[in-house]
Amino acid sequence: MQNKVVLVMDLVESVRLMASNEASVVHQWHGFLQHAREEVLPRHGGRLVKSLGDGILVEFDEPSQAVKATLRLHRYFDDANRRRDDDNKFWLRAGLNATHLYIDDHDVFGHGVNLAARVAGLAGPGETVITANVHDALVDGVDGDMEDMGECYLKHWPEPVRTWTLSPPSGTGVTLKPPAPAARPEDFRATIAVLPFVSRSNAPEHFVIGDLLADGVIVQLSRSQHLRVISRLSTTVLRGRDDINQTASQQLDAHFVLSGSYVTLGERVLVTAQLSDTRHNEVIWADRLTGDVMDVVQQESELINSLASTCADQLLHSEVQRTLTQALPRLDSSALMLGAINLMHRSTRRDLERSQQLLEALVDRHKRSVAPWAWLAKWHIMQVVQGMAADPHESFQRAIDISDRALDMAPDSALALSVKGHAMCHLGKDIQGSHQLLLEATHSNPNDPMGWLYSSVWSTMWGSPEQSVIEAESALQLSPLDPQKYYFEMMLGNCYLAQGKLEDAVTMCEASLRKNRFHLPTIRALLVSQYELGRERDAKATFELLRVMQPELTVTRYLASAGVSQARLRTAKAMEALGLPKS
Repeated sequence: MQNKVVLVMDLVESVRLMASNEASVVHQWHGFLQHAREEVLPRHGGRLVKSLGDGILVEFDEPSQAVKATLRLHRYFDDANRRRDDDNKFWLRAGLNATHLYIDDHDVFGHGVNLAARVAGLAGPGETVITANVHDALVDGVDGDMEDMGECYLKHWPEPVRTWTLSPPSGTGVTLKPPAPAARPEDFRATIAVLPFVSRSNAPEHFVIGDLLADGVIVQLSRSQHLRVISRLSTTVLRGRDDINQTASQQLDAHFVLSGSYVTLGERVLVTAQLSDTRHNEVIWADRLTGDVMDVVQQESELINSLASTCADQLLHSEVQRTLTQALPRLDSSALMLGAINLMHRSTRRDLERSQQLLEALVDRHKRSVAPWAWLAKWHIMQVVQGMAADPHESFQRAIDISDRALDMAPDSALALSVKGHAMCHLGKDIQGSHQLLLEATHSNPNDPMGWLYSSVWSTMWGSPEQSVIEAESALQLSPLDPQKYYFEMMLGNCYLAQGKLEDAVTMCEASLRKNRFHLPTIRALLVSQYELGRERDAKATFELLRVMQPELTVTRYLASAGVSQARLRTAKAMEALGLPKS
């Protein structure tokens, strides 16, 4: 048995029409059959099982394709009908049912075929009636406009059947499209829809794998603070469509679509995935991945983690490349935001300057939105972190002032509270005040990783090293796919360093440097860890990298760039011992 969609379609009052002009009706019907066989059904994946004299029986794999074909077939007689009087017009009626079928080369069998024929009998001229199994796989207003007929009693059918009439989409039905972007000024995240993966085999026991893959990737991507992920309830209806990008863009407001297929080979599963940009209708990444079938059902699936992380990386890379090559007015707000966040975490002056340009363009475009202001405040902190601020104290104060502007608009903004608390923490002038802001940030939004990340910095500098580890680990767990994961790992490495777990600090810093080998705070933390472990050769190599990046650095300049804490004194001691000039 196979899962199929059955279409039964026939000519209304064919007996009367035949009696009136048999030759004309036969000629018109032959033309309709040729149109169905050669144009409509091949395009929509339909197979003509048989012609019934004045009707047809067709099978499809997908409900959405069956609906498209049916609505198109209804239009065949439109031109001829304009020349006919009302009594001689040609009208079709149709019934659609999704069911299990027995299939051979010449026919299909099963009670589902009979049900399709029965509901076709409920249709009026030019109408299509569908069963619940078809209705549940369609999107009202997208596939068509559906009107509930309630439960209908059918001849020789043991129980009432729930049915709907289906007509071409008018654009007035309820759709899945969210409010236009202008109605959501606070949300500048790139939006992605993850579709259930389609099986390329007919093994029923493996059909669930496609849903598990999609569910797992959605969970992983949802942990990224920079992505808006469409729920699976909304993406399931897009499975198997041939206009995925257009529908996802129009109905789900999705910038990206992740889709694919899979095949099982014994205990292994081979997945083919592709990531598409709906705005330009182009594939920006495609690959094949393999794993164990049983791995897919594990809570920590290697295959799903690999698929999700690669997808996130490729999406980010695509957006950043657009921000580097296109004029600012041509970039949408999500590209401006994602590109700015990523570029501010890079280590070249050119990238930092481009990040500032993107954020200022976003602020100018959305003057009353909090997020661009909060990220612009963080940009000034990153300018200090990257060693590119002419006056670190002035940059920290600028970050505080911009954060205050954001907080005037939204006093409970977790991001703005976090950034202001972080800047005050580094200045060291109001230590308790900075701590209070960070506590407010984590209370305002316990799922925002930035509040926990900056709280860990505060605990490292002014509080408990043990608490800093807990906070940094919480931040990393909340955002495992963050484009700046190296930054989270650097923070956790510093926490391990403060706690005296030097081996763990080295491991975490090395992991961070593999993602961004020119990040100064990571280099400093690794240098101190190596020095205190007695790994003089490794420490000197790391110190030389630091000197290449900051040839003008001295101990005095380093200590003067922010508030003097025990952690900073510890770093200054190690750098001086390795040869950094005092002044």
